[in-house]
Amino acid sequence: MNRVVVTGMGVISPVGNDLAGLWQGLHEGRCGIDFISRFDVSNQTVKVAAEVKNFDPRCCFTKNEARKTDLFTQYAVAAATQAVEASNILGNVDPERLGVYIGSGIGGMTTFIKECEKLNTSGPQKISPFFIPMMISNIAAGTVAIRFNAKGPCLPVVTACATSTHAIGEAFRVIKHGYADAIIAGGTDATVNALALAGFTNCMALSTRNVPSEASIPFDKRRDGFVIGEGAAVLVLEEYERAKARGAKIYAEICGYGNTCDAYHITAPHPEALGAAKAIELALKEANKPNAEHIYINAHGTSTPLNDKTETLAIKKAFGEKAYQLSISSTKSMTGHMLGAAGATEAIACIMAIEDSIIPPTIGYKEKDEECDLDYTPNTAKKQAVDLALSNSLGFGGHNACLAFSKCTK
Repeated sequence: MNRVVVTGMGVISPVGNDLAGLWQGLHEGRCGIDFISRFDVSNQTVKVAAEVKNFDPRCCFTKNEARKTDLFTQYAVAAATQAVEASNILGNVDPERLGVYIGSGIGGMTTFIKECEKLNTSGPQKISPFFIPMMISNIAAGTVAIRFNAKGPCLPVVTACATSTHAIGEAFRVIKHGYADAIIAGGTDATVNALALAGFTNCMALSTRNVPSEASIPFDKRRDGFVIGEGAAVLVLEEYERAKARGAKIYAEICGYGNTCDAYHITAPHPEALGAAKAIELALKEANKPNAEHIYINAHGTSTPLNDKTETLAIKKAFGEKAYQLSISSTKSMTGHMLGAAGATEAIACIMAIEDSIIPPTIGYKEKDEECDLDYTPNTAKKQAVDLALSNSLGFGGHNACLAFSKCTK
């Protein structure tokens, strides 16, 4: 079996629009949540979100190209460009051995809304001929593959909030088993719009506490829902021997992956956390690091009443008494919930925690919940070596995923 390493990372997020900006924001505890500026929220119950700021599609697209491309694809191409350039993979891999695994939880919702409005006001003849290719959720992966001439395996994963964790995990499997040499993997979503806001609000998923600094407060007893976010995060995964031979910078090694389903409910997690615990256990088993002393978990940590107590239970089931020795945090307290991009963004946080020996905090934490009694790194980052980092993602539909990362050793 091949070893798989990370040689490039890129991100567009509410906290920063590149790797350096994201990581600085996370370890400084910077909140990317604010009052919504993109559309009128006067008739909405929820008025805050984690919007991407100062994004200019001209970083990667001509004006004409951008007009034919939904925002979620623009985010994906921008993040992928950063990752690919950082990895220097182009020209160092056979295009037929280079793949793209970039998913989206929802796809081109901005385009869908715009074209529905045109249909209702102006009739079917006014619908854009680009409507379908702009909207479909696989188009981000397809566009990235076209951009970088990646002719190997291309799989746009869709597992709601677990999308990009699964995308990275499945890409890891493909390289590990020899079907590709490198894969551009991650996720993207751009759903800060009136329709998504109303939909998530009405299914009682969002926080209605319209105070930006107190809306996304994972594991805090006052939590009442997540804050919708957006963006994209992409990693370049590469077979270790190839990366080493070409002198690539290796950020970390992916050493484990767990993938399970609750098979219980369309939105609620299993009350006994069986699937989530199993995903963690599978990732730990594959990682095979029984002597890892300093373990960090970037929790799914959505700030919903059900998720946070269930995920806490899952961690306890997977680790037993050792759960109380772990360093845990939810960076969604800063980025909001980036949906299909969340897992890849949090994977980057894990990798940077390993590289810089810094545990990013869970900001906004004030009131302890007796059902959430682990170390969630409240409010301030801490300096600590990280031997093993896990990234958890739990999605609507009961989808559970866990990735394990470690330093790359010879």
